Amino acid sequence: MGRRALPKLDLTLDLTQHLRTVDELPKPWDAAAIFADASASLEVEVGSGKGLFLQSAATAVPNHNFLGIEVAKKYAHHTAARLAKRNLPNAVIVQGDAQPVFRELLPDSSLAAVHVYFPDPWWKKRHRKRRVMNAAFLRDVVRTLAPGGRFHFWTDVEEYFQSGLSLVADHTPLTGPLQVAERAPEHDLDFRTHFERRMRLAELPVYRSEFRKES
Repeated sequence: MGRRALPKLDLTLDLTQHLRTVDELPKPWDAAAIFADASASLEVEVGSGKGLFLQSAATAVPNHNFLGIEVAKKYAHHTAARLAKRNLPNAVIVQGDAQPVFRELLPDSSLAAVHVYFPDPWWKKRHRKRRVMNAAFLRDVVRTLAPGGRFHFWTDVEEYFQSGLSLVADHTPLTGPLQVAERAPEHDLDFRTHFERRMRLAELPVYRSEFRKES
């Protein structure tokens, strides 16, 4: 099930407050260089796609900062545009690879949550090493989560879900998987991501998990 074409970008929008590349991130990490309120708790989404989660979460939890990371330039720009349209100062999208951001930039115990929703399954066996759910990434998730922090992993691919749960069990001390109930949407875009919306409207299964860092 391929993605629909994106609408044309509104070239009049100023994206400078909501869009960065990996190379533009501060080194060493400095939240004040990105967000208006550097003291707010930080949540990171890996693979933001069209940005529905970032938009919804930043609106619902204005006292948290949200950093999305999206490798595809066109989707990163689309996400930045939807954040700019809604003037969300607590949400920024980064265009680039998430793994070096976790490995090289994000400090220990700095995150309230990490979100991975519907990552590319890389279907062919020879490409599985490209999956974001790997041992090195998960070790960085554990390192960057603050005590009590949460790791969310959802996918529509059962094999990927099961292998992801095994990786978490084998390579992290995280508690879980905790049950994540499916809730009825209150409106047409009341879903975690656009991909969840498509799966549920097509009556296809979504596999959800949540983990907690105890200390």
